[in-house]
Amino acid sequence: MNMNRSRRPAADLIEAIVQNMRSNLEELRYTTIAPSRYTVYVSPAEHARLEGIIPRLQAETLRALNEELSRQNRRGKLRNVIGPWLGRPKPLLDTADARWHVEFLPDLDGELQSEQDIVVHSELILPAEPELGTGERTRRITTVHSERKTTTREPQVKSTSARAAGYGRLVYQDQKGSHQFEIVRESTSIGRGGTMYPVDVRIATSDDVSREHARIRRAADTGDFYLIDLSSLGTTIDGRPVPKGYDNGNGSKRENGAEAPLPKKARIGLAETVFIDFERLE
Repeated sequence: MNMNRSRRPAADLIEAIVQNMRSNLEELRYTTIAPSRYTVYVSPAEHARLEGIIPRLQAETLRALNEELSRQNRRGKLRNVIGPWLGRPKPLLDTADARWHVEFLPDLDGELQSEQDIVVHSELILPAEPELGTGERTRRITTVHSERKTTTREPQVKSTSARAAGYGRLVYQDQKGSHQFEIVRESTSIGRGGTMYPVDVRIATSDDVSREHARIRRAADTGDFYLIDLSSLGTTIDGRPVPKGYDNGNGSKRENGAEAPLPKKARIGLAETVFIDFERLE
């Protein structure tokens, strides 16, 4: 009997990272940038099996990413040589940072369904858009590889510009006690979080609160705050329901732009289970 039938070859992890890189490219005028930072989650059992070779796995992943970078640029140069009728020259691919950063971690949230499942997060820092009044933004792409299919999730682009003094404050209690969170960015995600749902404010509570339950957005031009409901069981402001911020279609959630203004002080309810006191500090 083959006891290793359920194991993925370690090479599949490398290919999953390269595939994620291809799906998170941003074309600028003169270059196309690829994310430099990748976080890979596998089951605890699979992580334990691979733990001794993770340095080697990281080294081979960096080699594969560099090879993909070179391959894409060879194709781009060939296209630019073929002729101007193909349109504007294709910008060459470059990394967002000077170095690749790849980390392999165990899924301690128990979200992966089998030892074959792989989750890859990549983060790409996008340039500021001064004309729109925004700072740097982060686009996070999550790719989930299971036994049967591969799915990709892209949360809405959010600002990552931060400052030392907070724009606002969140105070709440959950199963782990009392907490205070300073809002220093223009987008703050709230929920139970997890391996496949990284959030800024991670609430320890029941499943009534969604993995990514809500998002607070700060408008850079006015400093006003807005609340976006991304949950299954609803979000309230001072007891009033917030309109759903997404539509369901073809088995996937798509944000629809609906949001509710937050007053200078407000009480945010997550599925009537956890309540967060919000205060604007400016």
